[in-house]
Amino acid sequence: MSPSMRPSTRPPTLIAVGHGSRDPLARATLALLLDRVRELRPGLDVRLAHIELNAPLLDDTLAGLTREGGRDAVLVPLLFGRGYHVKHDLPAAAAAAPALRTRIAAPLGPHPLLVEALADRLAEAGWTPADSASRSAAVVLAAAGSRDAESTADIRRTAALLGERLGGVPVVAAYASAATPTVPEALRALAARGRHRIAVASCFTAPGLFASRAAAHAPWIAAAPLGAHPALARLVLHRYDRSRTAPHTAHHRELASA
Repeated sequence: MSPSMRPSTRPPTLIAVGHGSRDPLARATLALLLDRVRELRPGLDVRLAHIELNAPLLDDTLAGLTREGGRDAVLVPLLFGRGYHVKHDLPAAAAAAPALRTRIAAPLGPHPLLVEALADRLAEAGWTPADSASRSAAVVLAAAGSRDAESTADIRRTAALLGERLGGVPVVAAYASAATPTVPEALRALAARGRHRIAVASCFTAPGLFASRAAAHAPWIAAAPLGAHPALARLVLHRYDRSRTAPHTAHHRELASA
């Protein structure tokens, strides 16, 4: 068999897919995250794409890979639940690039590595072990929100895992849009339970409108978006690797959350 006829041993391109934001820091933050991914996996072709609002858009990234002669790609959503973008937008983009063998990895949450990053960001904002032991402390886990029941279930599961990580402190999932409770509603509910020292954890990859609004409601401390946290970079690669080892079907989707 001639070299040109041999199957390629090059691993699939990892395309990390963010939502997109008008905040100029959002794209730069995701670029730093992907730099960490490249450091962890030297030689892997890692690219950024967005669903909307920012360049490069996912369709353009897939088209560029096709023009370069690429054959395999894994789309890793930089999203935290199994919502519309993961179930519909990503498969539609993959179907529009038929020359590529495309797999769609699970979203980032729920997963222990995500919880590690969330807990670290809270600690950076001022959360201490004493707060975990306090009967007046609690956390609101702020996320974008979705009308998809599986997506909100994923965020609630992440909130439960974060509560366990913090020693049993109440952690309530709240949403910036499309779902309830909102962040102010969650804060009021916790205050009614006697929890007045409430932190807001940021279940966002990068700065943006929703992350800023959630932080503005914080009565005490607000954690920064997860950004280029090392655990998040490891999680991106975990999702990529898990998708690669799953049985392949056309535009394969690996939406299990383990």
